[in-house]
Amino acid sequence: MIDHVQVACPPGGEDRERKFFGDALGWEEIPKPPALAVRGGCWFRVPGVGGPSGEIHVGIEDDFRPALKAHPAFVVDIDVTATALASAGFAVTWADSEEIPGRRRFHSRDGVGNRIEFVAAQ
Repeated sequence: MIDHVQVACPPGGEDRERKFFGDALGWEEIPKPPALAVRGGCWFRVPGVGGPSGEIHVGIEDDFRPALKAHPAFVVDIDVTATALASAGFAVTWADSEEIPGRRRFHSRDGVGNRIEFVAAQ
């Protein structure tokens, strides 16, 4: 299990990230320690399949550019997650099933444009 992964967002981008990770995905926002909270950003618990699988930390980056290639990938209930994101207005781009045979997966962009992958449990 991974403790956490971090993605970046621009100053003031926390609400857009909350709409993606919190509202659309339903992931619980967890409080940042006070010494880190002053830096901005937000953290979410990743529910995973079969129990929590870590956290995603959203940090502030002054010279922000969305990650268009590098990305975290999360094991999820793939159909429920795709439906939730699409219903919330986030694009869902299914990957070619021939790229990784036997793995259903798709990509989306978080609230600030970072690439995020979602993979079906095996």
